[in-house]
Amino acid sequence: MRITNKIMRNNSLYNLNQNKILEDKLTNQMTTQSKIARPSDDPVTAIRALRLRSNVTYVTQYYEKNAADADNWLTVTADALNTLGTILKDLYEQAGSAANKDLTSDDLNIILTQMESLTKEFYSSGNVDYAGRYVFSGYRTDTPITFTSEDEKRMLEEATSYHINEKLGFDDIDSFNYTNFSTLDTDNDKGGDGVVGGQSYEQDITHTQMYRMRLSYDNLDAKGADGASKLTLTDGMGNPLTPAPVITEYADADTAYRAIADGTDTGIAYIPSTGELVFSKEYYEANFKEGQTFRVSYDKSSWVEGDINPAHYFECTETKNLGDGKTKTTVYNSEANTLPQDIYYDVGFNQKIQVNTTTDEVFSHDVKRDIDDFQRCLNQLKGIETQISDIEEKRAGFPEDSDEYKNWTKKLEAAKKAESYIRDDIHTQFENQITRYQKYMDDNNIAITNNASRGSRLDLISERLMGQQETFKELQTDNEGIDVTQVATELSSSELTYEAALMATSKIMQTNLMNYI
Repeated sequence: MRITNKIMRNNSLYNLNQNKILEDKLTNQMTTQSKIARPSDDPVTAIRALRLRSNVTYVTQYYEKNAADADNWLTVTADALNTLGTILKDLYEQAGSAANKDLTSDDLNIILTQMESLTKEFYSSGNVDYAGRYVFSGYRTDTPITFTSEDEKRMLEEATSYHINEKLGFDDIDSFNYTNFSTLDTDNDKGGDGVVGGQSYEQDITHTQMYRMRLSYDNLDAKGADGASKLTLTDGMGNPLTPAPVITEYADADTAYRAIADGTDTGIAYIPSTGELVFSKEYYEANFKEGQTFRVSYDKSSWVEGDINPAHYFECTETKNLGDGKTKTTVYNSEANTLPQDIYYDVGFNQKIQVNTTTDEVFSHDVKRDIDDFQRCLNQLKGIETQISDIEEKRAGFPEDSDEYKNWTKKLEAAKKAESYIRDDIHTQFENQITRYQKYMDDNNIAITNNASRGSRLDLISERLMGQQETFKELQTDNEGIDVTQVATELSSSELTYEAALMATSKIMQTNLMNYI
């Protein structure tokens, strides 16, 4: 076969071009630090690279974003729970101080004022948020657990009411004592023997044990213009109770308590202003038994700043009056959207972790309602102390041997008897409250423990994610990356080869057959 100059030239140009292609490939590898620039360079490496890149992306999302966000949420929750623990401890200590029988009503009023302030702070601490999301509000992260001043203003403008379905059990029924000293308001004893209408003042001082279901709210809506009560009491399934209770609605607590105490009302006394269903010991023993559950439905349209939003606790219906006969109704926590509302974060491949603590785990309505009971007892104590002071002042205006003086003395003895009853009740209530606050602290400690357990688990997951991220990145580097030293050597060799080829080709191309003819 005859080799011509043209063939040699073409072959030389082709080989030079191949050398340039190799040099370009090596240059690209040095520049990009990657073995391949397109899938066709190495299909196997390209497929493996796509999978590893996807793994690195997922792990990075889990480790640097999801897990970090979950950790921040848990940290904010832990700080809030620790604050709640401090507040409950202070309330516990205040209750212990108030159990002293020697304290005056003024002393108790100071303690109660401090406890009210701590209680407000207790619920305010529940409105803590993380990145604009309220951490205790379940799925409604845009809604604080208590109504704000803006909410109060809005609900007044839109006439907002809630129809609440609250579930109670037999264990939610508690007892309390009521002291009736209304006879001291009369002054009909002219004989000085302390007897009015055939009964002495002291005999008219009654101290009665009563039972009640205390609802989560007070200042409930009273019966409507048609005279029908807005409260219904059924069993836990919503069926009527057997026998059907006779529920009588009262405008104030004192009237209801007296009706139960003197037997005028032998059924259930409903007091919207205090949010109580009260009944006698006899009614309790005859109609209630262990294991019973109840559903109480009622309306509340009077809301103020600091009230707990029922949407976080109960199945309820919110109704807003928008004007012009238009209303807007919103149903919360129906059967299709039941509580609790646990929030989970994806923090790994097929791994989720709960980050939130819900309101019902920590923020019991009872913390606030207990303060209402203390205020009622304190008001009774203040009332009897005022009467004792008035009686002593009036008695001092008569000679000691007069019938009037004897009458006021009998009345004073009755008043002091009532005071003794009330002080015993206050002492007992605060002693019991110490136990209740201990339970609240236990619930809070359980929430702290659960939150810490989630944090510990998240730490383990984060460590594993960090290891996975490093492993996948190493595999990605091994699959796509280059050996810089080797590529640099090959590139240098390719450059020398190219230069040598240019020199050889140029010499060959300078001669042809004519030089030898």
